[in-house]
Amino acid sequence: MIGLGSDHGGYALKEAVKAHLQARGIEYKDYGTYSTESCDYPIYGKAVAHAVAEGACEKGILICTTGIGISITANKVPGIRCALCSDVTCARLTRLHNDANILAMGGGVIGSNVAMDVVDAFLDTPFSGEEKHCRRIAAIEG
Repeated sequence: MIGLGSDHGGYALKEAVKAHLQARGIEYKDYGTYSTESCDYPIYGKAVAHAVAEGACEKGILICTTGIGISITANKVPGIRCALCSDVTCARLTRLHNDANILAMGGGVIGSNVAMDVVDAFLDTPFSGEEKHCRRIAAIEG
């Protein structure tokens, strides 16, 4: 299960991600927002981060206008490693090296076609499990 959340600035891209996940047969839960009406991104960033941290969702995808505010919010929740990515290489490497459990994107920064490739790279890349990366993740969380 993938947790999805956005503010008004990320709403359109979140809706595109939902359609993409449906086409791939991937289950998701939408934690809001549900329109383009102005709202506060921390509400949705926290909702998805807590769902991932508590195990209700395996991973999350968060979107605001830049991806910055919502990623900062998510990273305040213990156990969350949220990475702001706007290209496939970063999405792949954050999974391989950081075992990131939430992807953040900027709805006003990344185009829909690239965003779907970023989503696929994030969801399809496993954590490498290499000792050096495990050590570094432990240091982040310690």
